[in-house]
Amino acid sequence: MEELLLDPSDYVGVSFWIISAAMVAATFFFWVERDRAVGKWKTSLTVAAMVTGIAAIHYFYMRDVWAQTGESPTVFRYVDWLLTVPLQIVEFYLILAAIAVVGAGLFWRLLAASIIMLVAGYLGEVNADNSSILWGLFVLGSAAWVYIIYEIFAGEASKINASAGTVSSKKAFNALRIIVTVGWAIYPLGYIYGYAGGGNIDLLNIIYNLADFVNKIAFGVVIWAAATSDDANQLAKA
Repeated sequence: MEELLLDPSDYVGVSFWIISAAMVAATFFFWVERDRAVGKWKTSLTVAAMVTGIAAIHYFYMRDVWAQTGESPTVFRYVDWLLTVPLQIVEFYLILAAIAVVGAGLFWRLLAASIIMLVAGYLGEVNADNSSILWGLFVLGSAAWVYIIYEIFAGEASKINASAGTVSSKKAFNALRIIVTVGWAIYPLGYIYGYAGGGNIDLLNIIYNLADFVNKIAFGVVIWAAATSDDANQLAKA
């Protein structure tokens, strides 16, 4: 059997390997740093480690699919997202629950919107040969994403953060919603570049890989910074 090697000119393959290593490193870092956090922030760091850990497992499979077939690992990617994106929604809820009594309805609304966004994206990509389905589902997924943005900037989540947040929780919440707004915007850009005008699967995967690097690792770093801050520690010990 011919040994599979990383082709230096295969920039998509290189990106898969880089992200694989980065996710493993981030998972180890968040888990070790969990001991520096106190109270409910420990749970937040645990979730951050779960997000990057799950992503690392799927990236090992995705890079093999790419290396062996040269095809986009769509199924593995969306399985990863269906597990990790809801966990990121959990992070918003955990931050708010650490500072105030938060109704379960907020969590379920955000979770439902994230699942609609992902299922619409998956069904659109696996039906890419039908342009009406492809772009109709793109609009549906984008609408769910816009709802999440509304909720964290102007809805109940935003109001709880503004009225009851601590210095550390506000910094974390504000940084996370910037990631969800700006960072998550990279995904629809990949979708558009991947399928519009004949599409470019290489570019789609590079953009998706970049987005995962930013949105999973940076997302966790924001949680880590808040969880290990002096403000968080003093509040938990009070």
